[in-house]
Amino acid sequence: MTNKKTFIIIVCAFAAAINIVLGTLVAQLKIPLIFLDTIGTIFAAIYFGPLYGATVGAVSNIITGMIFSPKDIPFFLVNVVVGLIVGYIVKKYSYSLTTAVVTGLILSVICPLIGSPIAIWLYGGVTGSGNDFLVLLLRQTGSDIFTSTFIPRITGNIVDKVVSAVLVWALIKKLPTQYKPEINNV
Repeated sequence: MTNKKTFIIIVCAFAAAINIVLGTLVAQLKIPLIFLDTIGTIFAAIYFGPLYGATVGAVSNIITGMIFSPKDIPFFLVNVVVGLIVGYIVKKYSYSLTTAVVTGLILSVICPLIGSPIAIWLYGGVTGSGNDFLVLLLRQTGSDIFTSTFIPRITGNIVDKVVSAVLVWALIKKLPTQYKPEINNV
């Protein structure tokens, strides 16, 4: 039992590190339509369930906020929800390529529904990401603040969450059998 707990802690720490490294790299490069800051969360949720995924998500944003940018801390709620949704979907439907794509699409709507109000309330909709140009452009054309903040986020999330969910599926598919999670269709 101790070995299993140790394994879970190590994998979850690695998953959080992946979120931090990839998310920070993409943010520094200001790549639009992609974030890659939930790959570790998705991985942990598939492997160990929704609570572990949610924990990895929360820890990732809090550490990123403490080290690089405090603006990331409030968005831990988005990453927590990613872990919960993926974990519950995998419990019910396993994790095939189809499930990965559908999960990514679900996340691409839910994440901006949570993140947009946070961005508006705390930062006026502009957070220093690659999407800010679109937010400001939409505001200049007369769109209300929620629409201006939500549309760029959903656009980016459609790409990011589907890519992230499929990348994790492909990674797990390539793992040796003894390291695959105990779910079907992977």
